[in-house]
Amino acid sequence: MRVTFARSSGARQTPESLAVPTYVARPIFPDLDDVRKTLDGIWERGILTNSGPLHQALEVQLAERLAVDHLCLAGSGTTALLLAMRALALTGEVITTPFTFPATTHVLLWLGLTPVFVDIDPRTMTISPEAIELAITPRTSAILGVHVYGIPCDVAAIAAIAKTHGLRVVYDAAHAFGTRIGETSVLDYGDASALSFHATKLFHTGEGGAVVAPDAACDRKLKLLRNFGIASEVDVPLAGINGKLSELQAALGLHVLPLVDEEMTRRREIAAIYRERLGRLPGMQTVSVPEGISDSLQYFVVRISDRGARDALYERLKSFNVFARRYFYPLCSTFPSYRELPSSRADRLPVAHAVANEVLCLPFFGALGPEGTEQICDIIDYLSP
Repeated sequence: MRVTFARSSGARQTPESLAVPTYVARPIFPDLDDVRKTLDGIWERGILTNSGPLHQALEVQLAERLAVDHLCLAGSGTTALLLAMRALALTGEVITTPFTFPATTHVLLWLGLTPVFVDIDPRTMTISPEAIELAITPRTSAILGVHVYGIPCDVAAIAAIAKTHGLRVVYDAAHAFGTRIGETSVLDYGDASALSFHATKLFHTGEGGAVVAPDAACDRKLKLLRNFGIASEVDVPLAGINGKLSELQAALGLHVLPLVDEEMTRRREIAAIYRERLGRLPGMQTVSVPEGISDSLQYFVVRISDRGARDALYERLKSFNVFARRYFYPLCSTFPSYRELPSSRADRLPVAHAVANEVLCLPFFGALGPEGTEQICDIIDYLSP
């Protein structure tokens, strides 16, 4: 039953807490008996890893689903980014955004690259092309953009900048499973895109990821790099790592993939409730993808103009068993590994700091349902000034 509250004599009735702790994400769980049948096949074949038949099947199905020609599965989204940047032989400085998950920038340090942070667009919250242009130096080798909440970077402007200056472009597409710009997959842009299939993502393999490259030569290189660089028993042309996805993960992914459309339908219904209920609250703005962009439905995000109010709501929601997240706060540029970089100075990143103080991700998964969504809205309404 929907939990509502009445207002009488100027007082608000306290809404009920959610029955169980409710987090931002909850994975799709396929039918366990169905998964067991697939695991039986793994046991019969005796193949657990090294690009087994389920791994190969998942690569094909994901490429078809995402409308891309090439897809290289990896053990995680972070590994996918590592492989992408290694395949492109990046050096020196890479221009990127501070408004992202730590893995995006940590990969740069692991590869001996220097992150150069630039500001973001105040509306899309993605990396600003104008700021990129101003940050290019003779040491710049690439641009690392992030499609934040499934909102694409300004891919046309970034492509033009990269062409003018001879730079590579890599996209962190962890939030952009299925995102399209018009009729074109967002994964068609740049020299490589990295996807995450972590359990918090719309499509998941428990842990996992993939790299999408636009050409067959780069895809072949990626697949060598994820397997120690081994081409055959006697031929090891590259120095690779162990970046493979196992048959167990692939089995889970093959059962999750057919459930994605139903999950997206449920999330659209939840998003509509959130927008209708929360969009009218003072000081709160619901975030939507721009017109002409397909929504990946990865997160539901609100922006609260007053940081104190945002943080108070974030904390007080916990007492109702609702655990929101302030993605992405604080900025990566404030972490000890990066704060001494000249590009990390707060006065160079005013928009990113402002946005990081506003955003709040709310629980967003199909199993929440309309009833749970309405209940969360009642709680937020109750807690709002």
